[in-house]
Formats: sequence, structure tokens, C-alpha cells
Amino acid sequence: MIRPMREALTAEAFAGYGEVVEVPETGGRIINSGTAWRYDDVAALALDREGGRALLSLFRVQPALFPLRCTRLERHPLSSQLFLPLGERPFLVVVALGRDAPDPATLRVFVTNGHQGVNYAPGTWHHPTLALEVETDFLVLGRKDTHPADNCDEVPFQGDAVFELT
Repeated sequence: MIRPMREALTAEAFAGYGEVVEVPETGGRIINSGTAWRYDDVAALALDREGGRALLSLFRVQPALFPLRCTRLERHPLSSQLFLPLGERPFLVVVALGRDAPDPATLRVFVTNGHQGVNYAPGTWHHPTLALEVETDFLVLGRKDTHPADNCDEVPFQGDAVFELT
């Protein structure tokens, strides 16, 4: 049985799976008569390829029950998928590499700091959103397709991974 170690989510560690989305330490510009900072292009979105269009959704995610056995992973081959928690709510990010199926040897588990979101690169294998301890709302930017199954591959996870909350 694999018990993947959790690691802090950093841009460097997550680079092979997509992007960490958070307020940049530098840059931006003052707008709205000085009452707000604006940061543009904080993620490289890939939503409108091959006939799809951007879709903005809200997800309300129940907290995961631990220990949690990883049984399925999914990917979106035609688009990126961006998750931003509303409120200061850490969550788990589970990803794996693999062309036709996730490779259990590459499974990684990241924990966000509550101010971070993720933008999964097209084709990145990932677990459905895992809220920690409390119900969490997410702003999700994904792709609207005529046939949703065209951009969502779900497969059984062939490894034997169990996630602990500690």
C-alpha cells in the first residue's frame, strides 16, 4: 500500500502538472481610483481549443473523509481546469503523470496554504477536488463542451494509495 507524503504546494514542485495560482509578490497595477490591485495573466488558460468555450462554475465540496483510498483519477485532455478556493481554505491536490493512464509511481499529494489555487494543464491526471475539514466553495474555470465526455477521461487508479489527514 502506498501512503503518499503530502508536500507544500509550490510553483516549482507543481510545474509538471500545471500552475499554482496566487497573488504574485511583485507586479500588478493600481486600479479603481487606488482601491484595488490588478494582476493579469496569473494562469495560462487553455479553454477554447477545438470548439469549446470558457465555463465559469462554483463547486461546493464536502470535506473528504480520511483515511481516503484513491480509486479513480481524471483528466481533461482538451483544456486546462482552474480551481480557486473561496475563503481561506486549504485543500489537497493529488496528481500523477502518464500518457494513457496515471502512473502510480508518479503520484504526488500537495497541500495548499488556503490562498493558493491550481490550474491543471491539459491532460494532467488528478483526483477530484479534496476539501479538508470543512465544506469549501471553489470558483472553477473550465471548458464547456457540447458533449462533456469529450473532455473528461476517468479511469480506475491502479495503485493502492491511501491519504491520511495528518
